[in-house]
Amino acid sequence: MEEFPLQLSSGATLVRSGTHLDVRPPTGKPNTKPKHPAWKVPLKRVLWASVAGESLEVALVVDKKGLVKIDGKVKEGGGADAGKWAEELMTAAYAEPGAKPQRRFLVIVNPHGGPGKAAAIYKKKVEPILSAARCTYKAIFTEYYQHAVKIGEELAVDDYDCIISISGDGIVHELYNGMAKHETPRKAFRVPIAPIPAGSGNGLSLNLLGLKEGNNVVAATLNAIKGRPMAVDVCSIVQDGKRTFSYMSQCLGLMADLDLGTEHLRILGSNRFVYGYLRGVVTRKSYPYQISIKAMESDKQKMSDALRADLERPLETRFIDPNESLPDELPPLRYADDDASDWIKLDESFNFLYGGKCAYVSRDLMQFPAGMPNDGAVELTLQRSVSRGDMLSAFDGAENGIGFWRKSNLYYKAYAYRCKPLQKKGFLSIDGEKYPFGEFHVECHQGLGTMMSCYGHYATEDNAALKPPPAKLPN
Repeated sequence: MEEFPLQLSSGATLVRSGTHLDVRPPTGKPNTKPKHPAWKVPLKRVLWASVAGESLEVALVVDKKGLVKIDGKVKEGGGADAGKWAEELMTAAYAEPGAKPQRRFLVIVNPHGGPGKAAAIYKKKVEPILSAARCTYKAIFTEYYQHAVKIGEELAVDDYDCIISISGDGIVHELYNGMAKHETPRKAFRVPIAPIPAGSGNGLSLNLLGLKEGNNVVAATLNAIKGRPMAVDVCSIVQDGKRTFSYMSQCLGLMADLDLGTEHLRILGSNRFVYGYLRGVVTRKSYPYQISIKAMESDKQKMSDALRADLERPLETRFIDPNESLPDELPPLRYADDDASDWIKLDESFNFLYGGKCAYVSRDLMQFPAGMPNDGAVELTLQRSVSRGDMLSAFDGAENGIGFWRKSNLYYKAYAYRCKPLQKKGFLSIDGEKYPFGEFHVECHQGLGTMMSCYGHYATEDNAALKPPPAKLPN
């Protein structure tokens, strides 16, 4: 592989190859500690390179180190023309289609959400990286409940390449419901969102970055800078004639209780969900529902095959042009008044109902392993009552989605579904937000929203839906 070296007056050498930038410390100085050790950095982690006069400046992200700036005078006769070398490094660092340097960001910081660390995360980690990458950005600190709804409604869509959300998953829910009120809602929904994990669960970040990097603020910021726009499905929620929007999940029963019923324990982070589940094991409640499903698929093996085929698609087909021409209006509701005979109807009790679009709902639970970003279907799981022992065994492999194959877990891909809870009181959670408890209708809109992604699919790891069902599996 051809190499392109550039030597600094300090003796350090920067070498660009086709995939990496090598930082090589000076040689021949055994008693001198180098300013920078030897690093081999992927080009996707190079943020900026420029030359001013005789000085070179390079900004990059190094594993376990974070933001690193390398600067110094270029050694005379030290290799290639410095200006040309820096330009070619920038071209290589932003070579992927849809990636461009100096993106324009609207940064939304929720200083009160989750553990309350979002403001510090922005100041200490996110802002320095955006500045080093020479991005332009405007930061808004949310001041009240549903402030982000107003931000989404008034969004100047032509002013930004991406919205960064430093919060948990609730701010994105507010943003999308604000975008729905925008004067050109489809155009607003086309502005990509990049989440920075600062909440209790950070489910969206886990889906975009995976378990290893889903809670990594530096990796999430790099995704905002280097990711590409990926279309995602968004669901309409209709309750008593009022239409709102959900991008992540809808749940009733145990899974809503362990979320909304543990709000006072947010300081525990994702551990509060484990506590809530264990409390549910003790009570072992079952909840009666009337459910109707406009199913796309109910065969788990076919879902597994479809997911595998989707992951084999070429990378170039997974991203969108954020500037494509779109109608101004929101997509219409197609199934709100539909009650045809092809709907599956269930009238029974379940431990919980869980609908959603993302694979992970927390780092400990891959609830929808067959989920895809933009297949036009909302995943729907209905968990029948099982023994306390089987409920406890559900922890084993939950982060890999092993519950997908359980016989007691009814799993559908649906164009739409509706549910009528038959008990008098309970929790209804939409994207982790508390909604009025009562009957609701859900309908999926293919590719309505947009997220930044480096992969073009959910970054699931060791996904059970891609494997044969286990020979022995509890109910």
